[in-house]
Amino acid sequence: MSDRPNTPLLDLVNRPADLKRFSDTQLTQLASELRSETISAVSVTGGHLGAGLGVVELTVALHAVFDTPRDKIIWDVGHQCYPHKILTERRDRIRTLRMKDGLSGFTKRSESPYDPFGAAHSSTSISAALGFAVARDLGGVTPEGLGDAIAVIGDGSMSAGMAFEAMNNAGHLNKRLVVILNDNEMSIAPPTGALSSYLSRLYTEEPFQDLKAAAKGAVSLLPEPFREGAKRAKDMLKGMAMGGTMFEELGFSYIGPIDGHDMDQLLPVLRTVKARATGPILIHALTKKGKGYAPAEAARDKGHATAKFDLVTGEQKKAPSNAPSYTSVFGKTLVEEAMRDDKIVAVTAAMPDGTGLNLFAERFPSRCFDVGIAEQHGVTFSAALAAGGMKPFCAMYSTFLQRGYDQVVHDVAIQRLPVRFAIDRAGLVGADGATHAGSFDIAYMANLPGMVVMAAADEAELVHMVATAAAHDAGPIAFRYPRGEGSGVDLPERGELLEIGKGRMIQQGARVALLSFGTRLSEVQKAAEALEARGIRPTIADARFAKPLDREMILDLASGHEALITIEEGAVGGFGSHVAQLLAEEAVFDSGLKYRSMVLPDTFIDQSSPADMYSTAAMNAEQIEAKVLAVLGVATIVEQRA
Repeated sequence: MSDRPNTPLLDLVNRPADLKRFSDTQLTQLASELRSETISAVSVTGGHLGAGLGVVELTVALHAVFDTPRDKIIWDVGHQCYPHKILTERRDRIRTLRMKDGLSGFTKRSESPYDPFGAAHSSTSISAALGFAVARDLGGVTPEGLGDAIAVIGDGSMSAGMAFEAMNNAGHLNKRLVVILNDNEMSIAPPTGALSSYLSRLYTEEPFQDLKAAAKGAVSLLPEPFREGAKRAKDMLKGMAMGGTMFEELGFSYIGPIDGHDMDQLLPVLRTVKARATGPILIHALTKKGKGYAPAEAARDKGHATAKFDLVTGEQKKAPSNAPSYTSVFGKTLVEEAMRDDKIVAVTAAMPDGTGLNLFAERFPSRCFDVGIAEQHGVTFSAALAAGGMKPFCAMYSTFLQRGYDQVVHDVAIQRLPVRFAIDRAGLVGADGATHAGSFDIAYMANLPGMVVMAAADEAELVHMVATAAAHDAGPIAFRYPRGEGSGVDLPERGELLEIGKGRMIQQGARVALLSFGTRLSEVQKAAEALEARGIRPTIADARFAKPLDREMILDLASGHEALITIEEGAVGGFGSHVAQLLAEEAVFDSGLKYRSMVLPDTFIDQSSPADMYSTAAMNAEQIEAKVLAVLGVATIVEQRA
């Protein structure tokens, strides 16, 4: 255990109530120990490092002042919650972060009463805190009781519309509620937008309280006839200068900015708010992402998400890659397409690196748009770009595109606008768990009239699909691909245009046809090898398209085999459901076809390795083989012995 830091004060903490025995000086020392413990733990597990390091002092101060779990601390997104987990009876498990059967990398209600509201997507905390505040005042009950509600939200998350919707409602209801704006000038990517500029200006102006006091004193010295005009001038000064004018107009009392790493500022402010607040309060705390760990502070993303790393150097211990990632293949291919077509533009929502658009932004900065954490706006913005004659590629994670679905329906699909949706992180994603799994996009995109939906079986297919999307002007089109590295296939020099709605045959066989949609194709081929050892050679096809379906190919597969099995990395209601609808309409089932659809199970799968998650989902080669044997009525050796 010698690699663990020396933490004499932290060793005395079993639960947040223990912090109330410490002096303010000891709490400062405790924060230093908590930072060291966080760095040590994440070096072993990997995970979100920078955000947690930026809120260490704030975490200690909140738990020292408020009475959790009766008081509800709601961490927006939740990737900054590792120090919180260490203080809330989970230190003994902190080195299981993001592992199978370990701690979640985000807040999770089922994990601890100190996590009153689960998160992983941004900008939900103020809505949740307001809900707890109203429940408290209406006599609601939780096992721990209902006290104060505190939302901790970053400046990046504050750029989303939902945060302002919640603040507007909170100001109207005038409930006792605390919002802490954790302003670190860095969400995942460098901040964008007018709000970020507004917050930045607050640091450079005189403190709002001083301006307010000076203006009030000056007014009192003026003759009566001039006072009304001076009052208007004072109000204008407030609006032009700083402070919390924007937040005050929404009904919040504003305090700040304060140093979020200075316990001598944090503790008195929080204690005063706890003792005196009657309505909604916003505390503006300035912090530094990655604070206290030089490699994180120096990193471009401030150590947002890391693999396991060396404590001394910060060097990440990544496994050697045998193939480029799907994300990088998309980014490079889009750049090549954009070099040939100046109408191609790219849009993402605060994830330029994560979606590979950083490559596009470097090459075509005036044609790449990071709209911030605002997926709804990003989709409608893309729709209007398409209406204006451009060729927008709207690149978002599957799990984030869900947040803009109403706009996909109303602003894109109904108007048949040719927006190209590049859907990253399709399927199960590993350590981030259920909140980031791309489980539902096949179903929610393929049910829209006029929407073309593709899935890449490998990185070469992805190159073809980018080219196909770029050339498709008849309406909206989407293509999905997973997280992580590809299979190592040779990449074409240039993408080929795929015929819309046409799949491809991989292997001819007999008795059973395996129809794959997406990257499970490699597992299908492994299963086929095992089946051939049993004397069963299945037919294999790559659907390529969930919409429109390749009717001719599917009906041929159905008529030429006694069984047809579809395999997809998505939930029920997706590709397999569309195939079943086609077979039913064509009365294929009347001929006795045995049809099965392998989809993700009707449950949320917790974090683990992707391979283990797909095993849980019963979608690896072994389970595909077993499904074929069961459909054909072939007993396995184990079954025969039983």
